[in-house]
Amino acid sequence: MALDPRTPVVVGVGQFTERIDDDGYRARSSVELATEAVRAALADTGADPGAVAAAADTFAGLRQFEICIPTPPPLGASDNYVRSVAGRVGADPARAVLEQIGGNGPQQLLTEFAGRIAAGDAEVVVLLGSENGSTLRYFAGRQDKPDFTEQVGGQLEDRGYGYEYYMTEYTVAHGLTGAPVQYGLLDNARRARLGLGVADYRTAMAELFAPLSEVAAKNPYSSSPTVRSVAEIAAVGDGNRMIADPYPRLLVARDQVNQGSAVVVMSVAAARRLGVPESRWVYLHGHADLMEQPFLDRENLDVSHAATAAVTEALAVAGIGLDEVATFDLYSCFPFPVFAVCDGVGLAPDDPRGLTLTGGLPYFGGPGNSYSLHAIAETVVEMRSRPGQYGLVGANGGIMSKYSVGVYSSTPAPWRPDGSAALQARIDARPRVAGTRDVDGPGTIETYSVRYDWPVRTGIIVGRRDADGSRFLAVTTDDELVALMSDGDPLGARIQLRCSDGINRAAALPR
Repeated sequence: MALDPRTPVVVGVGQFTERIDDDGYRARSSVELATEAVRAALADTGADPGAVAAAADTFAGLRQFEICIPTPPPLGASDNYVRSVAGRVGADPARAVLEQIGGNGPQQLLTEFAGRIAAGDAEVVVLLGSENGSTLRYFAGRQDKPDFTEQVGGQLEDRGYGYEYYMTEYTVAHGLTGAPVQYGLLDNARRARLGLGVADYRTAMAELFAPLSEVAAKNPYSSSPTVRSVAEIAAVGDGNRMIADPYPRLLVARDQVNQGSAVVVMSVAAARRLGVPESRWVYLHGHADLMEQPFLDRENLDVSHAATAAVTEALAVAGIGLDEVATFDLYSCFPFPVFAVCDGVGLAPDDPRGLTLTGGLPYFGGPGNSYSLHAIAETVVEMRSRPGQYGLVGANGGIMSKYSVGVYSSTPAPWRPDGSAALQARIDARPRVAGTRDVDGPGTIETYSVRYDWPVRTGIIVGRRDADGSRFLAVTTDDELVALMSDGDPLGARIQLRCSDGINRAAALPR
């Protein structure tokens, strides 16, 4: 087919992993990890890496965890992460972008800049991400700390943190300050809908994730290349301690990693001019980016309308059905994001095609906001080896707050816009649950989690007021109630609330 010369194509992908117990461990900074991945992606184009780097007009980076909060990074950092990487590979892009937080970012950025290429606003774009959390932890108690500080200056389009999409003063005051507890609320809400007991649901989560570990064990870029059995994942013990109910450690994204990833996307015209072989070209056939309603507003906490609609729309733009997808990589920081897509589009959790190409965040590794850039890299490699087939990447951010999807294939295809704006309007217009901020009186537990990472084991509750059915947040250290939440099943249990200093505190109702 005759392609518009502005058609975007993915032409290079690169990954890098450094384990602290590897021979030759060098304690690389986030900049250095990303640089290794970018060099690999430039080489992967099959063209002259230096020429491709020099032709890049845009470098766009995913914000790493060490610069996700307004406090100094523990080992220092670059004042311009994106340009530090660009300079190391001989690039001087006209535009450098640092994206907001959110695991949807890699796919959203790729869709955004593919669209800009199609519109003629960009020609050669490099996307990059990295995390050196394992090195940060390794040096936390040592005196021989490296200094990763760099002052490079230059233009940078810093899009900010973006925390307003995920948390408020109210949610922070009630303990929703980490992903495990946030997603624990969602998985327990799903368990409530299914009517499953605690043990049965934990087994279901382990059955979902055990096959992911088998993929991770074969992936040379994996941070934890170890096969985990269903029984091992489900059994709570010294090596698999509880993090936040319902998750023991082996069901939680592994954020202590040293990983980098990169993708090069350019116009067909640029690919031809730079001599990129067509055997390297992979096309973005379908895409969609959607946002869920704010967490406490959602009518049902056990589903994701945004994820379901994004997958459905991306497939529609690609002009294929779910049964025509050959490979999947569904964001798997915890079981709920995977279950939510499976529930929403009718994909079996044990589909023989598998649900990951990397090995999933708990086993391959969860490099912060950049995980799905690894998923895209794996999908591109796979699509090159499977001409005419399709690979789907599902990328999730926040508390199931943002969902971005890409459908990839080596089959040539024109750039097609998606209908995300109209779909977003429908999600925004869905019914919302009324909330009450300060609660005194009786209520019922709608869903819950337990924080085992605090000095005092603390229950986190989403509940409904008896008086009017409005939703509230609460915390509890009440011995009887925490025992029920840790060792029993508190779903639907009635509780007594007392508000003090803006915090709702729950206790078991006297029997």
